[in-house]
Amino acid sequence: MATLTHHNTLTSRGHPHFDILAPLRHWIDRIEIPNDRFAHLLCRLIPCTCPFERTITFFGKTLHIPPFCKLNPLYNEFVALRFRALSYLTDVCGEDVTQYIC
Repeated sequence: MATLTHHNTLTSRGHPHFDILAPLRHWIDRIEIPNDRFAHLLCRLIPCTCPFERTITFFGKTLHIPPFCKLNPLYNEFVALRFRALSYLTDVCGEDVTQYIC
């Protein structure tokens, strides 16, 4: 399976930007799904929507708490890993994954 590649970018001054999390990003991107049990585990552990996003009504006033998951620097890697697990269950195992779709 093809993996995502992350490139170091240049800052506004033209200096290279060092990504301290690059090794962890590459490690998550290289995780393979060996069987359906692991795929189900990933789909249960990685939520399909941000669990912190809420709309709260308090004394007639509505307060919306935005999704903070996108502040996680590894958010895209975890979403991609969950997608690979869902794809494995669908393509390889032929399972119905609607229980994991929000």
